Amino acid sequence: MRLFVAVELGEAVLKAADIATEELRRRLGRSLNPTWVPPANRHVTVRFIGHVADERVPPILDALQPPVAIAPFDVAVSDCGAFPPHGPPRVLWIGLGQGLPSLQEMHEEFNRRLLPFGFEPENRAFSAHLTLARIKDAPRGSGATVRAAISAVRVTPARGHISEAIVFESRLSPKGSTYFPRLRIPLRP
Repeated sequence: MRLFVAVELGEAVLKAADIATEELRRRLGRSLNPTWVPPANRHVTVRFIGHVADERVPPILDALQPPVAIAPFDVAVSDCGAFPPHGPPRVLWIGLGQGLPSLQEMHEEFNRRLLPFGFEPENRAFSAHLTLARIKDAPRGSGATVRAAISAVRVTPARGHISEAIVFESRLSPKGSTYFPRLRIPLRP
């Protein structure tokens, strides 16, 4: 099964994401045919794990289960952006302007817990973001147009409170991914 660790950001942040998504849809029109992330699937991935054989799931969940020694904290949304930063865009997102040190600390803690199971930390830097859309085949030269649309979007200020991380199972289907919570991991100072 496919697993990842994430945090959910709360209703105010999800509402801000809805507003930003609608504005991006309007500004981009139908030119890119992005796949918009359903509101129920919006979260910040703290640590992607990937495919795990069924027999390995219980010991991995056991290793992830202890509370994380971080005090609950607040996050706040910032601006929209795109990955990669140059060239044809593949992902449209909202960044976070508050709570980043705690999210980074969580990321590093989950890296430590997963290392004994052979899950090496990613080579790229951790980037806390809320994915709004994925673009499969952006036309050549579309990067400037998309980035201009993104820079024109003003994200509604919103805050969320993080008191736990969640291990999700991701099930793929022709209609997209569905996420199922497998384990809730509390934050405790």
